[in-house]
Amino acid sequence: MARPRKALFILIDQFRADCVHGALAAHLRLPAIRALQRDAVSFVNHFSVVTPCGPSRASILTGLYAMNHRSVRNGTPLSAGITNLALELERAGHEPLLFGYTDTSHDPRALPPGDPRLRSYEEVLPGFREIVEMRQESGSHPWRRHLREKGYDTPDYADFYTPVSPDPQRPPRPDDPAFYRAEDSDTAFLTDRFLEHMSGRTGEGWFALLTYIRPHPPLVAPAPYNRMYRPEEIPLPQRMADPAAEERVHPFIAAQRTRPAISAMVQGCPGQLDETRDADVQMLRALYFGLATEVDHHIGRVLDFLRESGQMDDTLIVLAADHGEMLGDHHMWGKSHVFDPAFRVPLIIRHPAGAEHFGKTVDAFTESVDLAPTILEWMGCPPPPGMDGRSLRPFLEGCGPEGWREHVFMELDFGEPDAPSPAQKALGLALRQCNVSILRGRRYKLVHFNGGLAPLLFDMRADPQEMRDLARDPAHADTLLEMTRRLLDHRMSFAEHSLSDMKITGNGVFGYSP
Repeated sequence: MARPRKALFILIDQFRADCVHGALAAHLRLPAIRALQRDAVSFVNHFSVVTPCGPSRASILTGLYAMNHRSVRNGTPLSAGITNLALELERAGHEPLLFGYTDTSHDPRALPPGDPRLRSYEEVLPGFREIVEMRQESGSHPWRRHLREKGYDTPDYADFYTPVSPDPQRPPRPDDPAFYRAEDSDTAFLTDRFLEHMSGRTGEGWFALLTYIRPHPPLVAPAPYNRMYRPEEIPLPQRMADPAAEERVHPFIAAQRTRPAISAMVQGCPGQLDETRDADVQMLRALYFGLATEVDHHIGRVLDFLRESGQMDDTLIVLAADHGEMLGDHHMWGKSHVFDPAFRVPLIIRHPAGAEHFGKTVDAFTESVDLAPTILEWMGCPPPPGMDGRSLRPFLEGCGPEGWREHVFMELDFGEPDAPSPAQKALGLALRQCNVSILRGRRYKLVHFNGGLAPLLFDMRADPQEMRDLARDPAHADTLLEMTRRLLDHRMSFAEHSLSDMKITGNGVFGYSP
């Protein structure tokens, strides 16, 4: 009898790729992830197709570009008519387990007007069974209850992520610790609950999504992670000489650069952070590193559990991030920007049948929409019609498929329907004009803005940090035209196609398998 198949999808929030493979990797201690890399395949050109959190997770879990699922900002509903990874697994007889969150905004057309799910964008994607609720903005009630039961004098939830000064005579500083101990952090609690629940499922097949909030801001860490790294030893960001130089590049950058401001990366420390002070920038990068190392420690616990319970060779393990983080590059923070650090994320996959390829890296372009079809295929479920992504199984078996993509496609919406965003107002754009499409190839990267704004064009070989815009350089006019054509081709080729490849004929439906 075939052994039951299992799949674990570990999704880290706001974790940039070069922490794992790239410029920052040498400065960051990630022993569990490094060990997994040696025992898996790493994809070093992997990109989220959209930011921020809600849209990125919608794309990951539906396998669709944002231009097709249209849940383009936190709070924008995901159509109830769109299938997803969990629903497809459920349809095939699996029980999709959720430890954490999906940041799904529900379709109001499919719910009664007073449904509480219409008051939060942090709801659960249809098809998942929520085992542990972890929602950053509304607050994880199980974690809060756990802290109270442990004897903590818990503050109001609004202050949960405010650092605590060890000296009552001075206000908290950004690198002061959280009020909770490391063994009781949100990351530790989520991992504890995962291990507790999954210890009862070792003899069966399963799929679990384990999604960590950290190192997503606010940047507050429990001791010792809050000062695990010496700020002065951490490299400074890749950036121009001063913020004004960045803003002169393009009106969108001028309108969006300080959203969020550096001060928003830490809670409860007003007036203490200045983006022009290198020491402040390095301190925040050190805090981010500490939170990443904390997550790594608990990922190590999860991987140890799989080994010790004899499940490692039955389990497909996918480790990725929903999107990146600017971390001071280009004098910017957060993820709602057009540069690579906001979109480029790590991807590591351990396929139990691919041991001969463990430790290898794949240089091909992969996108976050590829993860759902990869997991579905492993679990014996054919991906549904219409998914934009493609299974990565051939790469895991050592043979890249023919006709693989030569570029990645990314999107960003920066307008708000209820109250116009600052960038929306500054640029004088209507809501439906506040969007960006990005085509990034080996050599060139095109950033195309709606609303009549000029494009950006970067030579990624000569200028990998995206410091010199070539769009207005006459010498690159042909390149700009060619990249624009390729972008249009991509959008035309991948317009919503769940039904368009089928045809009703006298013999039934061509191109459809129920």
